[in-house]
Amino acid sequence: MHLESIIQQVLDGTPVDKEQALFLVTVPLEPLCEGAEKIRRHFCGNVFDVCAIVNARSGRCPEDCKFCAQSVYYVTPVQEYPLLSEEKILEQARLCARAGIHRFSIVISGRSVESKELERICKIIRGIKKETELYVCASLGILEESQYRSLREAGLDRIHNNLETAPRFFPFVCSTHTYEEKVNAIRLAQRFGFSVCSGGIFGLGETMEDRIDMAFVLRELGILSVPLNLLDPISGTPYEKNPVLSEKEFRRIVAIFRYILPQAYLRLAGGRRLLSDKGAACFRSGANATISGNLLTTSGIPFVEDRRMLHELGFQL
Repeated sequence: MHLESIIQQVLDGTPVDKEQALFLVTVPLEPLCEGAEKIRRHFCGNVFDVCAIVNARSGRCPEDCKFCAQSVYYVTPVQEYPLLSEEKILEQARLCARAGIHRFSIVISGRSVESKELERICKIIRGIKKETELYVCASLGILEESQYRSLREAGLDRIHNNLETAPRFFPFVCSTHTYEEKVNAIRLAQRFGFSVCSGGIFGLGETMEDRIDMAFVLRELGILSVPLNLLDPISGTPYEKNPVLSEKEFRRIVAIFRYILPQAYLRLAGGRRLLSDKGAACFRSGANATISGNLLTTSGIPFVEDRRMLHELGFQL
């Protein structure tokens, strides 16, 4: 196997298989990343996708995801509060629109959303759509048909639901829901016409093969917006002492995902502030999207800084 032949294969429209993806783990980093950039430019051009999120309901989550500061199972410094008011979320959306960001996501903690909260969220979505031209996304957990129907009628554009990791490793990360539940929820959202944003988090203890396996699941599901999170170990969680992945390893993950998902928006998300260059090297290794501003329980990077960096890198916002 040769790197150049794999790059050309992807450019010609033939997907890589798992054997080829595992071979990419052994390739020197710089040629691998240069190839990923060639693929990114071919399929996506220089268009860059930026979104901002609001942590609309924080803490007291009944799920036991070991990386998450919002789980009720762990004692962490995270702030807890119920669903924010319509006005507070609308104001965040207005700020996002005025800053020039085109995508805004409402994120809540918890397994799902209750009927009264869903009604409020639908009202908020309608308000955002009325007052701005934002593309509205939501991360609301594992939902049912009637809930997806209500969100669709309210004007929601995209559903977010991270797979987090590979099927093999998922039981080591969470025991209160299953991988199959997540996959089924994604497929149900797609049946209601939603585009879906789904990715994972790296540095949990998973292998490189696990990461590759997750990428292939995402490809099978037809996911074209893929958040790539770098674990930011938070005090009080079971992963608080996990070492942060090296920047070179994270770049390799980003690049390999580009070979497997050539047409996707690979979105640097949680943990980007841990990178010494705030992600610039990854944006030269196949990534072409990010979350700007603060995240759920950790601080992020102001959009004004991101915009300056991305323009310097030659991206179009």
